[in-house]
Amino acid sequence: MHLSQLHYLPLSPLFFSFLVGLFVIVLILLQLGALRYAFMQLGVSSGTALLLLFGSLVGSYFNIPVAHLAEQQVVSGREVDFFGMQYMVPVVEQWPGTIVAVNVGGALIPTVMSLYLLVRHNLWISGVLATAVVTIVAHVLAHPIRGLGIAEPVFVPAVSACVVSLLLAGRRAAPLAYISGSLGTLIGADLLNLDKVRGLGAPVASIGGAGTFDGIFVIGILAVLLASLTGLFNRRGSEPETAR
Repeated sequence: MHLSQLHYLPLSPLFFSFLVGLFVIVLILLQLGALRYAFMQLGVSSGTALLLLFGSLVGSYFNIPVAHLAEQQVVSGREVDFFGMQYMVPVVEQWPGTIVAVNVGGALIPTVMSLYLLVRHNLWISGVLATAVVTIVAHVLAHPIRGLGIAEPVFVPAVSACVVSLLLAGRRAAPLAYISGSLGTLIGADLLNLDKVRGLGAPVASIGGAGTFDGIFVIGILAVLLASLTGLFNRRGSEPETAR
């Protein structure tokens, strides 16, 4: 067993490049000034938000092992197609079974960020309600995939988080969307399905990693865009009417 095999890209190079492209677009828009107000709406500085998004991309490669499940046979070195996305099963040798791990970019960083936003914006009640809704949606959509672990469609939980956050929080929909989307996906898709991991032959069952990382990263991008839209409407609504 080589611990270095715990670390791998959760998506195929092509689809991971797509997420990198989204990050570059956000970076370009920020440099143009288009998203600076959006980050203020989200509750963090633009530099901090970009650092978190970049950290999520880089951190998606790293997994922290937390448990071991005995398996008779594990799948190795395979690409898994699910809802149009290609996920990577790492190449492993002399592997003892399924390693349950926490993904740094898809679980650790989003959880810390979500807790920070909960405290900063005092969204405890709406945060619990919105997270519960997204948890249910994510749990219904999640599927156990042999060799991979748990996977779910990318955009449905993200869109659900945005819709429920707009209904519950209005002007503070952006931070609530990030909170509910990240925590709801982690709880509903990963944590509530840990009992289904045994027997899938997955060498690494990564919480927040392969199968769910793409959706959690997209949540961060959509939260920023949602902040931009709500901020634009708020500013227009607060502008005094011009004399006719």
